[in-house]
Amino acid sequence: MKDVYIIQTLMDTDLYKLLKTQELSGEHTCYFLYQVLRGLKYIHSANVLHRDLKPSNLLLNASCDLKVSNLCMNSSHSVTQ
Repeated sequence: MKDVYIIQTLMDTDLYKLLKTQELSGEHTCYFLYQVLRGLKYIHSANVLHRDLKPSNLLLNASCDLKVSNLCMNSSHSVTQ
């Protein structure tokens, strides 16, 4: 039997919890939005839709790095013209 290991980055909190405790500066808002859009562009380039994007699915660490989580709710899509 082979073991499977999943290694993930430890994130400190999510955007929902952060917004409940403090207001974001304009710089933080722009930086977080930039990271969300980069993440969505990446998963959309693989023809994957997130389908459950909300602040609690946006994980943050102390360095303000943002990760899109909860991709188990995703689905493939195709574009037809």
